[in-house]
Amino acid sequence: MKVADFTVGELQALIRQVVHEELQDLLADPDKGLELTDEIQTRLRLSVGSSERISLEGVKTG
Repeated sequence: MKVADFTVGELQALIRQVVHEELQDLLADPDKGLELTDEIQTRLRLSVGSSERISLEGVKTG
């Protein structure tokens, strides 16, 4: 079947499907399914539990 043979509705459905698939690929979490090492888990727990914060200006200036 050629695109020229599609109805407007069929073409719209095809475009929606392609856009959806592409967005899924672009927005998918590349780390999904991976596990954090014990060291990283410990560092995250310490960071979240800490009251020390870096200001936006501090982040900008590095």
